[in-house]
Amino acid sequence: METSSDSAQSNKRRRRKPPSYSYYEAPESVEEGRFLQQAIENSKLDVQRTSSNCGTNLIPHGPTFFPTVEEFEGNPLHYITKIRPIAEKYGICKIVPPKGWNPPFCVDMESKNKFQTKEQLIHRIQEGLSFGDGEDYCVSDYLEMAQANMKDWVSRHRRKTGESDKPLTPEDLENCYWDTVEINNDEYIVEYGNDVDSVEFGSGFPRSERGRDVGSKKKTAEEQNATAKLPEPKLGTDEFYKETYWNLNNIPNCPDSILQHIKVGINGINVPWMYFGNLFSTFCWHNEDNYLYSINYHHWGAPKQWYGIPGTKEDAEGLEKVFKSYLSMKMRDVPDLLHHITTMFSPRLLQSGGVPVYKLLQFPGEFVVTFPRAFHGGFSMGPNAGEAVNFATHDWIAHGADASERYRSFARPAVFSHDRLTTTMANHLEEQRSAHTCKLLVMELERVIDEEMKQRNQLFKDGVRDVSEYINLPPNKVDQLDEDSANYDDKRLCHACKHICFFSCVACECSKSKVSCLRHSHFMCRCPTEKRYMMIWSTQKELEETLEKVKDHLKQLEGSYVDLTDEDHYSMKIDDNKKEAKSSLVAPGVAEDTQNHMGYIIDVSPSSLLYKVPTTGQRLLSNTTSKYCERSHGDTSSGATDVDVKATMKSLPMDQPLPPSGKPKIDIKPSMTSRVLI
Repeated sequence: METSSDSAQSNKRRRRKPPSYSYYEAPESVEEGRFLQQAIENSKLDVQRTSSNCGTNLIPHGPTFFPTVEEFEGNPLHYITKIRPIAEKYGICKIVPPKGWNPPFCVDMESKNKFQTKEQLIHRIQEGLSFGDGEDYCVSDYLEMAQANMKDWVSRHRRKTGESDKPLTPEDLENCYWDTVEINNDEYIVEYGNDVDSVEFGSGFPRSERGRDVGSKKKTAEEQNATAKLPEPKLGTDEFYKETYWNLNNIPNCPDSILQHIKVGINGINVPWMYFGNLFSTFCWHNEDNYLYSINYHHWGAPKQWYGIPGTKEDAEGLEKVFKSYLSMKMRDVPDLLHHITTMFSPRLLQSGGVPVYKLLQFPGEFVVTFPRAFHGGFSMGPNAGEAVNFATHDWIAHGADASERYRSFARPAVFSHDRLTTTMANHLEEQRSAHTCKLLVMELERVIDEEMKQRNQLFKDGVRDVSEYINLPPNKVDQLDEDSANYDDKRLCHACKHICFFSCVACECSKSKVSCLRHSHFMCRCPTEKRYMMIWSTQKELEETLEKVKDHLKQLEGSYVDLTDEDHYSMKIDDNKKEAKSSLVAPGVAEDTQNHMGYIIDVSPSSLLYKVPTTGQRLLSNTTSKYCERSHGDTSSGATDVDVKATMKSLPMDQPLPPSGKPKIDIKPSMTSRVLI
């Protein structure tokens, strides 16, 4: 990821950029020259693949949910928590706002500031090579370029097929995409405007006037009290779009969000990124940093095709196994290649490998949510504009621990310290309202404190000196993660595994800067043990007092504390729903969503709205998807609007079996007429 200059972005932090491997680097070894050959051989092995059938029509659809106006005017994290027991089994889900949702498009379309694009070779995107740098564009110029690219592709496609008048459907484009990726009949290069800074170029949503986004000016206590007394605005009002937590600038700071304790802006984490798409521009297979949730909103343009798998340990490892077998030679040199987010392969290969995979088609005005550890990927079906950010509910903590361990195994720095965030949660117990999530916090504290104390004692026995009495270290801030805290954490990364040494670290007299976590001090240098010493920020007493405080709070929540084993810890996670996730039932909301979009075609006529660049402040849904949303979401008699888990399981179309082909059996009304998208 791009880094910011101190002068231009002194109050913002960015994700760290992974190593890059250019398309245009000359082979450095004989094996490097064989990587392309392996991709070709992989294609030959797939004898089932034909240009007329990419196989993705056999992939079942993920769930779609339709909140009522009342639900949508509430806390989005509460709504997502309600649907989570169902939705997380699929890894991804779609949320369609109720009638009346039509926010203004707030990207500065007049700005001449330019962002850099990434050049994607779609016909080689299976090879695991990273993207070269594309041209720099301002937003309006990029979309005009993408529109011209779309027109050119449509013209060539129609000349090639001889079907000049045939409507272009999403299914057609999906087949064409995988033809390009897997069969490589045509060279196709596209520039993707991904990870665009929403602070510099503008978010698609309006800014809060109540200080709800990370970049808001800090209010005085008096101003905060006055703001807290204001009623929540109603759907459809201008104020609603500024203040709703469905606004992606605001959702990281939503009540009951763990990320509200991170007060420094981190692009893509608690500060949204904009995404400007092109025909077949691709977001490759990946899961989110620190295994966080993500939410993506489609502002304008052509649909996005999504694919996702459940976030279970078994399924994530299943995807990695398929990935490694497909790119085995490349993985020898780059074992963390999957983390580079530069490889796309067909979800059909995952199905062949026994990994459940689902798909969604996202239209303007719709949200897509991805769940912790769930791998996902996809592509755009033409010019479009989207926005995405991360969030975390209290149930995320166990996934965050898994991510921390995973990153240490690859020496990959985390975006923020999991230990710091866990400790910060323990110092905001007023937010812990659920015994279940409080148990997760207790178990995580027990795990890290137990390991911490055992390793400290062992290192002291081995001869590492305790210098706590002779040096004064600044205490850890445990009320929030601010700019100073983040900068300090960057200075205490373990030299071996890049873990942030939050509670303590080991140093040696031979270096003034190198430190190690307690696990890897023996890798630090060849000096005798007696030259090494331990620096401690959190004493045993402080750690144990923190744990006891959380246990006491848990007792208040459930009446008595019950100790939980590691086995219980894992059973609480979504793996215990594994069998249900793999069932042959149609996902909730698929029937209604399919009917809502029945007959959609991509309008590529000269007068298409797809070829008109949106303007700042424009209500983009008025002439597109909003006219297809004229159903009454407020009718609670509809099963699709009932987010009570048991009621949803019973009332939504979960009892329709899949036919032998695996394609959902949908009851389509004969009277449904074709409708044009864009």
